[in-house]
Amino acid sequence: MELTKQFSEQQYAAALESWAWLDLDGKAPRFTSLFGDVFLESADGAWWFLDTFEGQLVRGWNSRADLTAELDTEGGQDRYLLGPLAMGAYHRRGLQLDASQIYAYAPPPIITGSFDVDRIEVFGFVAVLTAAGQLHGQLRNEPS
Repeated sequence: MELTKQFSEQQYAAALESWAWLDLDGKAPRFTSLFGDVFLESADGAWWFLDTFEGQLVRGWNSRADLTAELDTEGGQDRYLLGPLAMGAYHRRGLQLDASQIYAYAPPPIITGSFDVDRIEVFGFVAVLTAAGQLHGQLRNEPS
C-alpha cells in the first residue's frame, strides 16, 4: 500500500490558502501523507513538513535523500506518514481513497484528542486542509 499521494498545483494552492499565516513562501508542495500532511521542498533543497494535526511547519531534512532515508524506516513511516493508521483505515475499515481524497478524523483530534482508527473517514483533500488551516489559525490567534 502506497502511503503518500500527490495532488495538482491547483489543489495544493487551494488547500494551502488557509495556511497563509505560516511562512510557506519559497516552498513547493511535492507530496502528502494519506492524511494530508504536506511535504514541501524549498529552493535550497531542504524539505519541510506541514503537520496538519499540530498546525506547524518544520524544516525536517536538508535534502531529498535525507527525507527518503527517514521515510524508508518504520519510525519515519509511523511519525510522518501515520502508516499504521492508514493501514488500519484501509485494511480494517475498508476505506478507499479516490484521486482527490485523503483520510481525516471526524471530529479532528485537535478537538477530541483521539487518534482511534474508528474515527477515520474519507474526505476531500482541499476541504480538509482548508478547515484545518482555518481552525489552527483561529486557535493560534485566540487570546490566552
